[in-house]
Amino acid sequence: MGQTRVDLRHLLEDLRDAYPGSIEETILTEIVANSLDSGARTISVTVDPASAVLTVVDDGSGMRRRELARYHDLATSTKTRGKGIGFAGVGVKLGLLICKDVITETRSGAAHVATSWSLNGRHKAPWHWLATLPGVIGERGTAIQLHLGHPLSPLLDAGFVETVIRRHFEPLFDARLAPILTPLYRHGIVFSVDGRPIEPDPPVVAEQADLLVRLSRKRKPSAVGWLMRTAAPLPEERRGLAVSTYGKVIKRGWEWLGVTPSQAERIGGLIEAPGLAECLTLNKGDFIRSGARGAIYLAYRRAIQEAVVAQFAAWGDAQDADEREQRRAARPVERDLENVLINLADDFPMLASLVERRLGGQRKLPIGGAGRGQAGAGVNVSIGATNTEVAPPEAESPPAPEPSTADEPPEPQVPPVELPDVGADGPRRPARYGLMIHYESRPEDPGLARLVDTVVWVNEAHPAYTRALTSRSEGYHLALCVAMALAPLVTEASNYPAFITEFLRRWGKALEKTPRARRLGR
Repeated sequence: MGQTRVDLRHLLEDLRDAYPGSIEETILTEIVANSLDSGARTISVTVDPASAVLTVVDDGSGMRRRELARYHDLATSTKTRGKGIGFAGVGVKLGLLICKDVITETRSGAAHVATSWSLNGRHKAPWHWLATLPGVIGERGTAIQLHLGHPLSPLLDAGFVETVIRRHFEPLFDARLAPILTPLYRHGIVFSVDGRPIEPDPPVVAEQADLLVRLSRKRKPSAVGWLMRTAAPLPEERRGLAVSTYGKVIKRGWEWLGVTPSQAERIGGLIEAPGLAECLTLNKGDFIRSGARGAIYLAYRRAIQEAVVAQFAAWGDAQDADEREQRRAARPVERDLENVLINLADDFPMLASLVERRLGGQRKLPIGGAGRGQAGAGVNVSIGATNTEVAPPEAESPPAPEPSTADEPPEPQVPPVELPDVGADGPRRPARYGLMIHYESRPEDPGLARLVDTVVWVNEAHPAYTRALTSRSEGYHLALCVAMALAPLVTEASNYPAFITEFLRRWGKALEKTPRARRLGR
């Protein structure tokens, strides 16, 4: 009988490379995330440089003997996606790459057990029960002891440990986010390093404004945050808007949001959205952008964009006339590109992350209050910003379905789904969740455009863009920019020319079918 062999070291190294930060930073944040998911109130970290040991102790629910045995299986977890930060069962297992030994002690009820685990060669990771318990936990909880293989590891530096916890779990130190985090952590979270509690950072002298985002007409905010504007430039790590879920910062900056103020170096902020937990990727450094979870992320992103742009306008940092003119020029191209992406998605499946569809050609966004049999239900977004409370509108009754007949023609191709947005001022206007085109000036970049999330950023400082404006061929230039920006996403480098050629061919045919083109005799 044959046997499947697994190169454990190679597997763990691949998992390590999937995370954006260093392996030491990843291991520490994963251990803390596991403690938060277990319902811990206190998380204590102790470093012992002399013995090269890092110890993390929490007072969470702990594990029973069977659960601890299962804990040693790679990529095995009892967690549910969307109910916490962790869900994939990777966690501390990456510590096997840099540790001589990983000792886990846990207590849950009457069960009090401990194991020792290490990586022995490339194919074996043996573990065994410990007869003598370390005895570092109290009445309940879990303790992880990492016996590091290198005495100069950053994990043995208390300053490094505190910095990582502050940066990745900043919302847990911010009293302004208590309204949305208290239901998740009812008793609060207390961190300590070497017996010294980690205190919140001192407040920054700045002009501040609150952000409130409500989805699907919910009375309680779905996301809560704040923006600040300072007179002097902020430190690099404080610039931009950070988005977090369950108290864990996932992204930071302006690129993920697709909105950049004119004084980006002076504006920062943070927004917490627990509902985004089910959209996390494996490495918890990004969000899924395809399928139902991708639709949820795009809905949150769009709502946050609206709130942030409203605050920028209140600060006098709104779009200028040239920028509004550029957006007007880009919208017809965006509408044509929707049909092009739908047609190309069959040949290039990665494009499905930018457009979702169902039978009949309609795009679907299965989010917000869609029960069984309502996979295509829409989303209503209400936004509050600038220290303003917005009373949620009363729920509307859905219209009665129209009876169908056997002779009813097939559902025609429709333009992109436009979900109703309810802004702070009350009126509704269309919202787009597909591919969008924005502009930025990057004189030092030779590229025509780049793709960030679902936004193609066109380099308006490129000489080719200036030439396109002069010759009145901006539409073709935008289509070429989109094709070149999407090529690295959907195909190998050797197939870039073929994809760009096919994209432009489909784009040309899409233009031929538009009513405007027929009226112009094109």
